[in-house]
Amino acid sequence: MFKKYQLYIAKVFFENFFLISIIFLGLSFILNFFEELKFFESYDVGIKYPVLLTFLNSPSILFELFPFVFLIAVKFFYIHLSEKNEIEIFKNHGIDNLKILSLLSLCTIICGAFIILIFYTFSSNFKNHYLNLKNKFSSENEYLAVVNENGLWIKEEIDESSNIIHAKKFKKNYIEDITITQSTQNNNIIIITAESADISNKTWLLSKVYITDKLSGSSKYETIKYISSFDGEIISNLFSNLNSLNIYQLNLLLSNYSKIGYSTIDVNVHINKLYSLPIFYLLMTILGLLIMMKFTFIKTKFFIIIVGVSVSVLIYYINYFSSLFGSNETIPIALSIWLPHLILFLICILGGIRINEN
Repeated sequence: MFKKYQLYIAKVFFENFFLISIIFLGLSFILNFFEELKFFESYDVGIKYPVLLTFLNSPSILFELFPFVFLIAVKFFYIHLSEKNEIEIFKNHGIDNLKILSLLSLCTIICGAFIILIFYTFSSNFKNHYLNLKNKFSSENEYLAVVNENGLWIKEEIDESSNIIHAKKFKKNYIEDITITQSTQNNNIIIITAESADISNKTWLLSKVYITDKLSGSSKYETIKYISSFDGEIISNLFSNLNSLNIYQLNLLLSNYSKIGYSTIDVNVHINKLYSLPIFYLLMTILGLLIMMKFTFIKTKFFIIIVGVSVSVLIYYINYFSSLFGSNETIPIALSIWLPHLILFLICILGGIRINEN
């Protein structure tokens, strides 16, 4: 059973965490709303779509900000206790800083598990709806592109014909074992098979081509050109927003990418980031509390925000550059994700030495 002081500390921490989360969510909504207004300025859609898209995208933005929410929330938690002189009261009753830190760590782990298992699933589904809805306005052609265990599939409408494209192997600007099924307005079906294709631009160069047309028969070509709505960069970007996929979908996508020979680096980086987040949240909570305990001159909420933002920016860039090295395969992916956490861990260990002397 939890003791009364433990329940009280947990209550104060979660209240501050919820308050900071709401503030960050509100700021995310406002900033994203203006971005959506700018996007829709050339469309006559009124206010409905900007508001709807902002609503769908805001949880995903908040998810990215959660490490800094923990950092700032624990600072406000400490200020709340200090203003009521409750830190000294706890010490007089044998509740030292280490016990407070241990309890906050437990609260953070529980909260982190909820965020990864529940909130991320919720925000990724919203992000998926957001992207699907926005794509209807950002593309002139009707298309669909998916990757599954059978390869790359594309559906597009070009010159009044409906085309379904299947490729068993896909690299950024190169596909192999291609089948293009064209359905024209006069109900003619044309099947184009090719050994490979250069898709570095929207005029694809197909090699070793065999065309079957029920009206004109069959024919072979060494190379032909195919005009598409896609090129390698566009196709890659369609799958680049991994925040729209939950953990199960990410692992499925990782498996499918491996089967068709497509690079799995970005997916591996994203999955490793997700798995490391509860530890990251924990380290941010410990770091935030240590800053408040070690730097006792920080008394006002204004300086808390300044210090919190400064530390958050520094940690963000450390994480960014480290993951960039992983994406470029300069260092192993696992190391690129966990190295910043190791640095934070060492800082927390150094800062936590003699924590009860404050």
